[in-house]
Amino acid sequence: MPYILILYYSRYGAVAQMAQYVARGIEHMPGIEARLRTVPPVSPTTEASEDNIPASGPPYATLEDLKECVGLALGSPTRFGNMAAPLKYFLDQTGSLWQSGALIGKPAGFFTSTTSLHGGQETTLLSMMIPLLHHGALMVGLPYSETELFTTTTGGTPYGPSHFAGQDNKLPISPEEKNLCLALGKRLAKIAIQLSHPSSS
Repeated sequence: MPYILILYYSRYGAVAQMAQYVARGIEHMPGIEARLRTVPPVSPTTEASEDNIPASGPPYATLEDLKECVGLALGSPTRFGNMAAPLKYFLDQTGSLWQSGALIGKPAGFFTSTTSLHGGQETTLLSMMIPLLHHGALMVGLPYSETELFTTTTGGTPYGPSHFAGQDNKLPISPEEKNLCLALGKRLAKIAIQLSHPSSS
């Protein structure tokens, strides 16, 4: 079955929870499934390395996961208005996919979480878009027909779902944030299906 890859890095669990909601949105659409994958943390010491299999959660992503997907969603916490280093490190390894054009024309969405309300959510989402633009992917945001964009008092942007986690990273995903994650998953799935089967649109 064709799948949308949900590729994320999560430090305290909020981005991982958002990824689950995006996956639920994808699987609302028949004929397509969600594939959750994460990336290992990076170490300042070059000798350190992670096991090939994480202790918990989804497996680490491979280039094959990215190559074979029909669409993807990238998720990362904010690091000074930018994506986190582990996700950037993984994307930096995708030169062979760029050379082969493996991601050209595939829809891509983005989601993020921050500890402060104005902690660079939108710039982080944009930072994840940049390498995907180089790959030729199609950027997918959230239209204002998703009315939670008007009513949210926490996260949520037209660039993609976002979450305000608070200083201790313990604030729950709000109903608006959850619904926007679901909406992104549904939208990615619908677009991927339409691109795969133009006559069904």
